[in-house]
Order: sequence, then structure tokens, then C-alpha cells
Amino acid sequence: MSSRRDFVKKTAIIGAGITIAPSLTFGNNSESSKDRLNVAFIGVGLRGTNHLNNVLLREDVNVVAICDIDERRNTIALEMIAKAGQKKPKVFGENDYDYRNMLKLSKIDAVIISTPWLWHTRMAKDSMRAGKYTAVEVSASNTLEECWDLVNTHEETGSHLMILENVNYRRDIMAVLNMVRQNLFGELVHFRCGYQHDLRFVKLNDGKTAYGKGVEFGEKGISESAWRTQHSLLRNADVYPTHGVGPIATMCNINRGNRFMSITSNASKAVGIHNYIVKNGGEDHPNAKLKFKQGDVITSTIETANGETIIVTHDCNSPRPYSLGFRVQGSEGLWEVDGNRIYIEGKAQKPHQWDDANEWLERYDHPLWKKYGEKATGAGHGGMDFFVMQAFIESAKQNIAPPLDVYDAAAWSAITPLSEISIENNGEPQDFPDFTRGNWIKRKPYHWMKDTY
Repeated sequence: MSSRRDFVKKTAIIGAGITIAPSLTFGNNSESSKDRLNVAFIGVGLRGTNHLNNVLLREDVNVVAICDIDERRNTIALEMIAKAGQKKPKVFGENDYDYRNMLKLSKIDAVIISTPWLWHTRMAKDSMRAGKYTAVEVSASNTLEECWDLVNTHEETGSHLMILENVNYRRDIMAVLNMVRQNLFGELVHFRCGYQHDLRFVKLNDGKTAYGKGVEFGEKGISESAWRTQHSLLRNADVYPTHGVGPIATMCNINRGNRFMSITSNASKAVGIHNYIVKNGGEDHPNAKLKFKQGDVITSTIETANGETIIVTHDCNSPRPYSLGFRVQGSEGLWEVDGNRIYIEGKAQKPHQWDDANEWLERYDHPLWKKYGEKATGAGHGGMDFFVMQAFIESAKQNIAPPLDVYDAAAWSAITPLSEISIENNGEPQDFPDFTRGNWIKRKPYHWMKDTY
């Protein structure tokens, strides 16, 4: 931990090039860079305190305010801030909308939002309207109206928004992005991705039962079971698409020379959460009588303007090992994360047989990971949290467009409401809005390979 702290201190004044060289976008931009950034947090639960920990390792960031309606979480955050040697920040959380009082503080430069999904858009809009450089956790929006709200607010105010999709910075993902940029797979044709993660133990929990064996949610739940499970009860949609689609969207330059055109979605029957409740709470438990709406496996197919297809899978209510199910396929070969395998025509060890991907991933390891990966150790999620927070802080200090911007947030998050409509209409295709209003044609891809150290 100390080596990473020393590294961050020494590199605090380096520009956003540690992760990308972001180009300017709509709104007013400043060419000057702040030496120190005053940051506020809305939401200091488990995810919020993870971001807080990474921010506190930096000497170029002051944590000037925190807000959470759970007093216990504010206490934990204050202890972390004090231990890091920073001054006590202002604390908010008297009610659900006390964050708006926090946003009135003129000294706040940037805001990090890590709250339940239904609050993301309204908080991000309020933050941008207050002139703050804003980061929001995934997904950014729940409805198409909210997606447009984010875009419109950004364009009206000139305030930037970054979606904190950390999987874009995963080491193997950035290595494969390197391969894509070097045309190893040839012309891109097809992708697969998703969020396949058994979260029944998260969605059903309480304060009386051993962690992972609870059957309560909502008012009786703790942590994410207090709010996340309600989505499975009431919505039949891919409610969490960005971990999978974010990296794929970057590889095929969505909103930057390419865009999502249409989506079709289908859902299986819903049995996973019900069976879990019966197994751990019995058939007579009140929650065993509930009918959950979200299908256990939701499959969506997206078509892009450049002719690629993307299959996105949501599978969080059934027993299975974790996988984001990545597959990147082009005219010259493909990579699949499951099985850790790769095949490149004419370069594979044997024709029509998979190579172990490890050698390829090491050979094409992204320069940023090769150079700074050791320093990211301990940042969370295998180190990718270090890179996503670095990108946000450095972009905010320069007030330039972040690498994962408001148009990405809108396009990726739109999968949720569009999949919901498609499922309701027996898989009927749904058109994606063009959140860039035609500008995707001329917007240039970010230079992810550029290392400005």
C-alpha cells in the first residue's frame, strides 16, 4: 500500500494521459489544470468508500464534503479521512435531498456519485447544474428520458460527466484493446459480453442471518438487498449492462465513428431467486410467495452502424461461476475470455486449434498496465479501480472531456429500458436514440495507446 501511495503522490501532477488522451467535447473547457482538486462524495457505502480510499492516497485531492443518509457510513468515511491526515469534511445526510445543500458549496470542484441506481441520474443532473465535474457509478440511467436528461444537462451547462465503468481498465481487456487497435483480429465482426454473476446472496440478506443465507430484502434487507432486489421483482430487463458492453463499445468505437443502431431482447423464465428463498427460508416464507419478474437469463443482440453484432447476457439470479463472457471476433481471428483462449489465422500454433491466451495477453499487455500495473495493486477489482479513478481526477483537474463520457453513459445505459420494451413485445427490435445528434460520424476515437509519461 505504501508503494502505491508514494507512486500516486509522485505522479499527481501528470495529465490524463495515464489512461487516455481525451479530446474536447461540447461545453466550455479550460486549458488550465488545477494543482489540487476539491472532491465531494454522494454515497459512501461499500463502493463509495472504495473510491474514497483511492482518492485519499493522492496528494492532489482534498475531500471537502461527504453525503450519505446512513449515519454509520458517514462515520466510517470520516474515520478513513482522519486516518489519511485530511481535514474533517462537511457532512450531509439529514434526508434524501440533503445532497443538494452539499452541491451549493462553491469550493467543490468534482463530485463522485455511488448511490442506488434510481438516484444516479437526478444526482448527476443536479451536480452538473451546480457546475461540478461529475462521476457517476454504473449504470447511469434507468429510462430513456433519464439518458436524454444527462446528455441535455451536459450540453446546456458545459459540465462534464464520466461513467465510472472500471471494467474498461481491466488488464486483459486493455490487452485485447491493444490487439484490436493493432488490427490483430482483422476487421471486427462480432462480440459477446454480459454480466454473469450469481448475486442471490447480495439480493437476499438481512441482519439476523449469516451473510449469504438471507431471504429478506427491501426494508428488512441490508446493503444492496435493501434496494437492488426490487428491480428483479418489478422489471424484466437487462438492468446492469455496462460491465460487459462498456469495453466492447470502446473496441468498436461507439459514439466515435460508430453507434448502436438497434436491439432485440428475450428473457427466460424466472426461478432462481424463488428457489433460493425456498431453500434458505422455506416454502412458507412470505417472500416465497412473490412472483419475480426478471428472467434468470436475458439475452440481447445489438446491431451497430458499422455492421458488427453484439450479444449481451444478463444472468445474476442463478447458480454459476462469475464471467463477463467476453468474445471479440474479427475477420482474422477471435479471443474468448471463458477458457482463456485465442485463435489468430496464420499465427496460431496449429490450424483450427485454440492457443492459450496467456502468451498473447502478455505480448500485447497494454503499455499503461506494463508500466504502472504494480502500482495499482490494492486499488480494488484487480487494480482497475486505480486507473478509472485516475482518469476521472486528471480529466477533472483539466476540465476536459473524460474518456468515458456522457454520451457513453447514455448509450450504454439505454440498453436497460430498450431491452425491457423489446422483451415486453416478444423480442421486437428497438431503435437506439442517437445521443450524439449525428456527431458520432465526426467524433474521433480516444488515443488509448498514448502514454504521456
